[in-house]
Amino acid sequence: MKKILIYLVFSVVALSCENKRFDPNKLNDASLFHSAMQNLSDIIVYDIFSPPVASRVYLYPSIAAYELLAKNMPFKYKSLVGQVKDLKPIPEPEKDFKNYNLNITILYAFNKVGKALIFSDEIMDNFEKRLNNKLNSIGVPRNIRIASKKYAEKVGNHILNWAKNDLYNQTRTFPKYTILEEEVFWKPTPPDYMDGIEPHWNKIRTLVLDSANQFVPKEPLKFDLTKGSPFQKQLQEVYEIGNKMDPEKIQIAKFWDCNPYVTHHRGHAMFATKKITPGGHWIGITAIAGRTANSTFDEAVNAYANVSISLFDSFISCWDEKWRSILVRPETLINQHYDEEWLPLLQTPPFPEYTSGHSVISRAAAKALTNLYGDNFKFVDTTEVAYGLPSRKYNSFIEAAEEAAISRLYGGIHYRMAIEEGVSQGEKVGNFISENLKTNVDSYKLAKK
Repeated sequence: MKKILIYLVFSVVALSCENKRFDPNKLNDASLFHSAMQNLSDIIVYDIFSPPVASRVYLYPSIAAYELLAKNMPFKYKSLVGQVKDLKPIPEPEKDFKNYNLNITILYAFNKVGKALIFSDEIMDNFEKRLNNKLNSIGVPRNIRIASKKYAEKVGNHILNWAKNDLYNQTRTFPKYTILEEEVFWKPTPPDYMDGIEPHWNKIRTLVLDSANQFVPKEPLKFDLTKGSPFQKQLQEVYEIGNKMDPEKIQIAKFWDCNPYVTHHRGHAMFATKKITPGGHWIGITAIAGRTANSTFDEAVNAYANVSISLFDSFISCWDEKWRSILVRPETLINQHYDEEWLPLLQTPPFPEYTSGHSVISRAAAKALTNLYGDNFKFVDTTEVAYGLPSRKYNSFIEAAEEAAISRLYGGIHYRMAIEEGVSQGEKVGNFISENLKTNVDSYKLAKK
């Protein structure tokens, strides 16, 4: 009996010391969440997700994190329930596990949902091991870690059950695109002549948009290769710019390439270069904006949620148009009618031309970031440094989005009409989301001013 009492006293003292040593403020560093998002981006690159699918991989973990934030900080953040389609309130924690830590729970929930959407489980597991080591190093008590993990599992399962109803799994079984013979329609392009990516993406459930076709762009110019016709002039422009590229245009095109899988052929050998997707580039800019503004942990979570929702809906809107107009790429026509040896600076992605995905999603993401950080937010974009490209400076998110858009003309993969109409489409999507998605509580925003 005496031994039991001594053991109990020792345990209480040890637990007391552990709690005393733990400072919750050490978990408020936004770099913890930036690291979790960067790990997810690294996995998306490694697993080679297409741009639309990558936007989905970013979306659901970000919403799991945000909903925990909104539930625990209702004075500052509004739940997405009632603002995005079909989302129900996240569950309460179990009675025995209410001593969770919010930020730890957010990190575990983010990883839980992310792991269910990727292939390389071991990379996510390794990151979680490093996270656990970090929590140990700052003295987070075991009971708090357990409670946080338990609640994160519950919230993660809730978000994943919601995600199952977005028709993604069903579209995996839908038929591939059947190539149409008419010259106006998209054809697979060299060097690999890949099948068209995600021809049924417009069936995926939108979040804030009413439907995939809510903002249908105006039709592309009438297909006409007669010299001097509006369409022919646009084709000629791509060809001429591609033949007269200066160093600045080359740098811009390569900086915004964001092709997740570029193939290279040397004789009978083939190898590939993996890179971030267009959405991944804007997730990277979100991290840069947060660090530049010294955003707190919760502000970083809020920013990623807003941007990931904008990316997700704008991809659906863009892909709806791509597979409605199914317009042929410039490379195909230039090779057939002007120069069979001509190659664009960038490798043409395997999906139709109109509208430009970069133009649509960049504008929508830039609108989301502008709402959070302001119109004239200067930043240095180092997103592509990891891929051997120098950083670039911008005076605003819109300026960066405009450069992303025009880069597609410099890269030789889009007509100007696809870029200009894509910007317009992204602006409409971005404005609609800004008007209908409110994450910051108004009273808090007023108090902050």
